[in-house]
Amino acid sequence: MALSRSARLGALATAAASFLVIAASPAPTPGADGIGDTYFPQLGNGGFDARHYDLDVAYDPATGRLDGRTTLTARATQNLSSLDLDLQKLAVTNVEVNGRRARFTREADEIRITPHDALRKGRTFTVTVTYGGVPEPLGGPIVFGSNYGWMKTTDGVFVACEPNAASTWFPSSDHPADKATYDIRIRAPKGLTAVSNGRLVGTYDKGGSTYTHWRETKPMATYLATATVGKFDVRTGKTPGGIPVYVAIDPVLANSNNVDVYAVTAEATDYWSQIFGPYPFEETGAIVDDMPEAGFSLEVQSKPVYSAVRSESTIVHELAHQWFGDSVSVERWKDIWLNEGFATYAQWLWAEHRGTRSAHDSFLAGYDARPADSAFWQTVVADPQRDTMFASAVYQRGAMTLQVLRERIGDEAFFRLLPAWTKLHRYGNANTADFIRLAERISGRQLDDLFQTWLFTAGKPTL
Repeated sequence: MALSRSARLGALATAAASFLVIAASPAPTPGADGIGDTYFPQLGNGGFDARHYDLDVAYDPATGRLDGRTTLTARATQNLSSLDLDLQKLAVTNVEVNGRRARFTREADEIRITPHDALRKGRTFTVTVTYGGVPEPLGGPIVFGSNYGWMKTTDGVFVACEPNAASTWFPSSDHPADKATYDIRIRAPKGLTAVSNGRLVGTYDKGGSTYTHWRETKPMATYLATATVGKFDVRTGKTPGGIPVYVAIDPVLANSNNVDVYAVTAEATDYWSQIFGPYPFEETGAIVDDMPEAGFSLEVQSKPVYSAVRSESTIVHELAHQWFGDSVSVERWKDIWLNEGFATYAQWLWAEHRGTRSAHDSFLAGYDARPADSAFWQTVVADPQRDTMFASAVYQRGAMTLQVLRERIGDEAFFRLLPAWTKLHRYGNANTADFIRLAERISGRQLDDLFQTWLFTAGKPTL
């Protein structure tokens, strides 16, 4: 087909314009090896936005070995010549980008991946990493001096990764600011149950193994992912409000306490749905494992994991996190009081709901029990520092701040504020300034002095 002279000129003009656009486009550059969190500078990664993780892991409790294949779907936020993923200690055997083999190097806990072709800004791409080894838990002072992350049990593994241990078992952009949806497939020895996030898609036996597929369709921070494996008694059903429930309890712990985990989980999920706004996920539940070395519980998305259930109050705390921490996640780790202060205050609200003690009395009990020279009052709640990010003041003084706020602005405004907060930042991230701004907007009051005193200043405030 022959082109007219005007058509040829038009084609040349279009080609010239396209060349200028390409020429003006920034040259591809490496993505940053961290998002710049002051507590964990190399956690997370720059240059892309994680959208979905497809995890395929096989675990052998006899040897402790994990073999995995993770496919990350992401969108480039710049023209990328290379990108990083976080992975601690496990050996990588192959990396592919968009189905083509890619070069990679390792430096400490970073994998630097160089695709065959540069990744254009705005384009969606996939990275598939094949890896394996024996995951090691993390330790140190951060989590009450306990080990955390991937922890072997007598019959499997207990997986609780806050704040920085998700990358001990899968390659990721390991920071809550980069949330994604998940498909998690787990192969374990036949006879064991593998429990993870979201809803159970399917499970089947083949040979000597059981294959289990879980799907989390709501955005999730990496530290909230789990692949806990062991012997469990499983009970399923629905809360009175109609939310699906999945509770797995290690039979060793079945009669070790007087708490009905299933009943409290169902009741608290429905109650918090009234106070905090609609339940944000497809399923609620619990994973109760016999893991005395951990000594803590964690608000795993949709199913908190408990190293053992010690009280009803623990359950309502972890379930409150489904709103405060899981659905609304911190933008940076220094804002951790937005998780822990709120979940602790939920415990005070639960006691009030039960009629055992008012939140005001819970506040006074904590305030009066600590003299002015107590080290407790020296923690700056809005920036508690990395190694003390889970200090008791983050929990207790954070909750005290909310009670002082409630008494300043009144119940009507306060109980409008809580669901407004979870609705405004649902499935996203937020910081302390965002909360202060919303509190002032809803209450119509200037609150700088309150938050400055309770969150940003060391020392025991005067009532």
